[in-house]
Amino acid sequence: MISRTDAPGPVVSGPRHVLLRYLSFALMTRTLLATCILTGLMEVLSLLEQMTPILQRHLGIYGVVTFMVLHIPLALQTALPLGLQIGALTLLTALTVGNETAILRSAGLSTFGLFMRLLPATFLIGMLSLAIEDQVTPRTEMILAGWWSRTDPAPEKSRSFWIHGPDWLAHIGYISEAGRQIHDVDLYRRDKTGLMTEANHASSGVEGPGVWIMHDVSTIRIPPDGLPDIAPIRAEEILPAHISAYEMLRLSMEKAPLSMHYMWQALHGRQITDQSDDYLRSAIFERLLRIPVFIVMLLLALPVIYIPPRAGLRSWLPVWCLGGGLLFIITQGIFRAMGNAGLLPAPIATIPVLLIFILVAGTVLIRNEDL
Repeated sequence: MISRTDAPGPVVSGPRHVLLRYLSFALMTRTLLATCILTGLMEVLSLLEQMTPILQRHLGIYGVVTFMVLHIPLALQTALPLGLQIGALTLLTALTVGNETAILRSAGLSTFGLFMRLLPATFLIGMLSLAIEDQVTPRTEMILAGWWSRTDPAPEKSRSFWIHGPDWLAHIGYISEAGRQIHDVDLYRRDKTGLMTEANHASSGVEGPGVWIMHDVSTIRIPPDGLPDIAPIRAEEILPAHISAYEMLRLSMEKAPLSMHYMWQALHGRQITDQSDDYLRSAIFERLLRIPVFIVMLLLALPVIYIPPRAGLRSWLPVWCLGGGLLFIITQGIFRAMGNAGLLPAPIATIPVLLIFILVAGTVLIRNEDL
């Protein structure tokens, strides 16, 4: 007679989420490796472009290392989407060629199930890219710009730029000392109707304690009903005091990386910027859709699981998938450029590209499932 205590209990299954952990770790390590290679190539190209100015400034090895370290976040955020696709392609190709995909399918794992198990790692990589792009890159690029300005032996050859406020417009000839000194300043004031009421010129200016101290200032006042009044040369402040040297340095950069919070503040007039509202809206939408971009790259890599068994590594399917990812990046860049120029509204310049490539990748997967 068998007692109740001797009766066999339920079969204990193995550890859960083993496949999820394995696929996530494999995808993240391969993505990291591919991203490091791409980032290294981009760093070498950027360094070759800047090597001559670095040597002309006699910065030596220290200058080379400083430039490379501070430039890494910008290259990293650019390389991560393609690095994810390359990592997914190598992982899925290895699983398919090694017949592991067939084993998983025979165990009941569908294509959608495989996609869902790769999705958490993709989400984490997307979050990392978003954090780098929104918080790290703006800071490192500003540090790099400040270092580059302080070591510039000929700042007068740097670019001029315009800045504007609610009732004024200013042209800065060039900056030096990381924005603490400005040169060839022209500032124009206007009334509520947009008519110019005053024109100021200063040969130079220095940031003081809460104020810009201008030198060799000349002013022309334009009254509403009279001849222009040429004021005598005098030294006074003509720039708003809230524009710091840090802001002046950032404004001197061509398309400086900005955080999403800063762009939102600038869009509502609470921060000074030299970018148009269309550019800011497109940049905010693109930042919000950063993680879906990585999901699209993963979807574009999934068709490699349909490599024919006899083809193996001779199959051209991974190459076509990689080409699809490059086409997605190029198309996204073209639409983003049209959004920056105001030719398309910001939602139209960002969302449709994602939807189109999601539908294309989904159609390819469904079609192969039916074959």
